[in-house]
Amino acid sequence: MMEMQHQESLGRWDGLSSRDASSRAEAMEFICQEVMRKVEAIEPKKAATPALGSSPNSDLNDILVHLLMLSRRCPFEDVRGRCTQLLRDIQDLGIRIPRPLGSGPSRFIPEKEILQVSKVDASTQAIFEDAFAALHRLDNISLVMSFHPQYLGSFLRTQHYLLQMDGPLPLHYRHYICIMAAARHQCSYLVNLHVNDFLQVGGNTKWLNGLNEAPQKLQQLGEINKILAHRPWLLTKEHIERLLKTEEHSWSLAELIHAVVLLTHYHSLSSFTFGCGIMPEINCDGGHTFRPPSVSQYCVCDIANGNGHANHHDDLLGNQEMCGEVEELMERMKQLQECRDDEEASQEEMATRFEREKTESMLVVTSEDEECVPSRDISRHFEDTSYGYQDFSRRGEQVPTFRAQDYSWEDHGFSLVNRLYPDVGQMLDEKFQMAYNLTYNTMATHKDVDTSMLRRAIWNYIHCMFGIRYDDYDYGEINQLLDRSFKIYIKTMVCSPEKTTKRMYESFWRQFQHSEKVHVNLLLMEARMQAELLYALRAITRYMT
Repeated sequence: MMEMQHQESLGRWDGLSSRDASSRAEAMEFICQEVMRKVEAIEPKKAATPALGSSPNSDLNDILVHLLMLSRRCPFEDVRGRCTQLLRDIQDLGIRIPRPLGSGPSRFIPEKEILQVSKVDASTQAIFEDAFAALHRLDNISLVMSFHPQYLGSFLRTQHYLLQMDGPLPLHYRHYICIMAAARHQCSYLVNLHVNDFLQVGGNTKWLNGLNEAPQKLQQLGEINKILAHRPWLLTKEHIERLLKTEEHSWSLAELIHAVVLLTHYHSLSSFTFGCGIMPEINCDGGHTFRPPSVSQYCVCDIANGNGHANHHDDLLGNQEMCGEVEELMERMKQLQECRDDEEASQEEMATRFEREKTESMLVVTSEDEECVPSRDISRHFEDTSYGYQDFSRRGEQVPTFRAQDYSWEDHGFSLVNRLYPDVGQMLDEKFQMAYNLTYNTMATHKDVDTSMLRRAIWNYIHCMFGIRYDDYDYGEINQLLDRSFKIYIKTMVCSPEKTTKRMYESFWRQFQHSEKVHVNLLLMEARMQAELLYALRAITRYMT
């Protein structure tokens, strides 16, 4: 009987994701009555100082936190309004309600510059509604990506397909693999999201105690998770063979492709998460508090109007110092284009320039900070916590050159993925193309600018760091277009994203808009994912032939 009531209650919350206003109103009415019943059952004295997680109020606290999330993040105005009003009514009864911590979805980007859920155009609204219907949340990553709605639509379609639609892997395996991938970079934001999702689809809580508690089949994935995250060029057909030929716990080719796409997606999404300073979700640990603010009495209307307590100000002095940065970059782009037209370097010279850039990229320091030691909470989801990108560069090892003409996404990887996991190759290709070709023909305040040269330099620099060479590209252009602070940011975000700092984010392209920096992060994320995928798919192809 209790189980049936629980299922009905869950169904009512899910009803808030409906596009039908009357269905939402009916679900909201049920929730209001349920919540008020719980509130009335608590003695006012006890209710005045609830501690999250303590009995008997922990169940109510979880509900209040969920209402807070809906009041800020639900794309439906009627739901936001009712949740805000319900929290106000509860506060009026002497119950302490939660408030958001931080000031918006990103530590790096002022909240006022990120699209507010209540102020979006019709096409973005439709994307938000789709996302909310699929996951019953609109997460901070989506809000930051909404600077670029076209890309966001493609990203969410792909992610939804990988996590929720028919595919080779069961749902709980998918979320556990996401946890494994995000944990390699100590990305607690993504780990927490997928721990919740894993439990919601019926995942075994024991598996969350550590990788050694998960099935042998998933444990065996740990080795390629580690290699793909940090040194994908070391992946061989022997690694693939070990997974496919283990008698009792073997993977099928289709399952392995699904797993590899999830691993590479979540390694690169960890890069985006750290690169944009994504904050914890309102309803996750670190996203809310029940303590009142130290300055001024907390007003529930802040929930509705998005007031933050952080003091944002523009760095005007910095802008004056950096005046001319954009113009200089545009001038270099113009000169490079003229040089391209005038002369073409020989194949030998092009190869030399690639090797020089690849070697230099190894020497770019990612961070001045000490090594990050992963917390036990995160590191239990993977093995060999000391294995990372930096180790090999300190020993002076070289990344072998991977010639794109011998194995490329367009000619080889795309068809392999599509054959073994139908439609996913197409979705990934659309997402790669969207990030690579995305342009508004602007640079800071300048309009009608062809940015293709700059976008190609960023993409190819990332692939160069992974040893991937395009024969038709002059790698001499990279040093002309990407300055040292930008290279440090790229290297850190792609190779050791957990070390990305706000100072790094602010120190490159200081005259550019936040939307342009988010676009850079989309490029970095997709280029990284494609590089990892190429190495994995090449190893699978070699195993198959």
